[in-house]
Amino acid sequence: MFQDDPFLMPRNAANARLYSLSKESGRNAAKYIIKNFPQYFDKTFAEPNVPCLMPESLTPQTEGVSEEALKERIHFRMVKESVDMFDQLLQAGTPVSLETTNSLLDLLCFYGDGEPTPEKEQEEKEDMEEPEVNASEQKAPKRQFRRGSQLSGPRWRENNHAERIFKIMPERNAHSYCTMIRGMVKHEAYSKAYNMYIDLLNERHKADVHTFNALIRAVPYLKERFVERWELAKEFLTHMAQQKVQPTLLTFNSVLKSLRRCGGVGRTMSLLVLKEMEALDIEPSLASYDHLLSVFYRGADPQSSDIISEVLNEVEKRSFTAQDPDDANFFTTAMQVCCELKDIKLAYQLNKALEKGDNWKFLDVDRLNGYWSKFFSLLCMMEQIEVVLKWYKEMSSSLFYPSPRNILDLLQALDAANQLEIQLAFAKCAEEIKAVHEPAGLGQIPLEWTGSALGNVVVLFSRAGRTQDAWNMMEHFQKTNRIPTDKVMDEFFNCAKQTNCPDEAIKMVKLAASLGLLSSQRLKSRTEEEFELSETQKKALESIKWDGDSSDSDSDSSDSDRE
Repeated sequence: MFQDDPFLMPRNAANARLYSLSKESGRNAAKYIIKNFPQYFDKTFAEPNVPCLMPESLTPQTEGVSEEALKERIHFRMVKESVDMFDQLLQAGTPVSLETTNSLLDLLCFYGDGEPTPEKEQEEKEDMEEPEVNASEQKAPKRQFRRGSQLSGPRWRENNHAERIFKIMPERNAHSYCTMIRGMVKHEAYSKAYNMYIDLLNERHKADVHTFNALIRAVPYLKERFVERWELAKEFLTHMAQQKVQPTLLTFNSVLKSLRRCGGVGRTMSLLVLKEMEALDIEPSLASYDHLLSVFYRGADPQSSDIISEVLNEVEKRSFTAQDPDDANFFTTAMQVCCELKDIKLAYQLNKALEKGDNWKFLDVDRLNGYWSKFFSLLCMMEQIEVVLKWYKEMSSSLFYPSPRNILDLLQALDAANQLEIQLAFAKCAEEIKAVHEPAGLGQIPLEWTGSALGNVVVLFSRAGRTQDAWNMMEHFQKTNRIPTDKVMDEFFNCAKQTNCPDEAIKMVKLAASLGLLSSQRLKSRTEEEFELSETQKKALESIKWDGDSSDSDSDSSDSDRE
């Protein structure tokens, strides 16, 4: 994408985005010049001439006021000129055919009564996310519902050209109604779209599959309660069956997209939707799986990886082609779920699916950087530093531009790796200290253990995760009549917890009790709370004799003897 020059290479994600947008902006600028000044590009130098590679002439050739002139302006997508020409034909008393009027409605409903411009996106992505609520709460937040209604005001004007022309049409067919419904949904006039659908039914017309898809996508904005939303979606599906309209992949994707805003109802019904797709022999697209992951993992603390595991098992078998605008969202959504689950194996499986066939084409510049940024953060959290650095070398600058958060994650991973290496090195030093204090042969007098030396060796072994070596040193406290400090015992206890050694923790409690330490009761409580003990281990913990208890009983008996 970028020039092979180090000076021109972007240094971060923001620059990469800016450069790619600049490149696309240059293309749009060239198209604009050719479109608006075609008289300067009338020379044909190509031999032989290839018409499809030459600039398209967008200047109307038909003069005067006629239906043919109107058709030509509609074909060139000249919104204002088309409306003016239609009004002139009506004023002149010239009837306009139903087919031409429907074409004009198509143009008006698509562009929302405004002129097409290169900057205007074909369709804005709807924000279908909704905060998770308690399962007992079956009513959606009213604020979310009203937000869609408020946005529909300025986007679809009251009595705009499309509505005006529709009202004065002497004859309307199913195409007329369907075009108006789809335009209203596209420009967020959801209530008007539903009322238009009721009018279509009253006129005994049938909607096409694209109209039903649009109505199903509008369901979250038509009803407030989750159950009501699902009931309305089912009603539209029932009407499709009654009108013998065959559902398509986009129909089921529209249902799944609406279920993303149906709370617990969505989690129950989304799997049934997939089963219905399977029964009709309709293969899910990436958008289908994207909606499914959003239903189960967005807005709630992810606990189970069962759903995403099954999804990835299906995705990695296929090379997908684009069938739905939302297909491009799948890989970034799935990687986000892997990060929330902290499951590196799923992330590797997802990455393998991305490399299958042409699946990599679903990641544009922004999604590509977001995907690899999340993947790298997960690597830093879960993998060994050697693996992290290997991926960093392969990914950096070629696949993504590390963000400040990525650099921080990398530094933390390096710090953790360095700490582990230092701890292992210190544990080896502890071995040498231990050897000096033990007899190595005849005639050699070992050093005498002090309490601080024993404690330091235990701490070094514990921090390196060498639980058995640390316990062997703990036993020396009793043999040499030394008392371990609370810090030493806590370090050993933490090591036993990290290595999941409840038996060593119980031995620690028994040692503390035999030495009459006040911390023995605290260590016992920690053992009961922080370990999953078997019945045998619980009995062993309860059977520990406390020196304080025995001394109290001895003093009581001696007092009774005196009496």
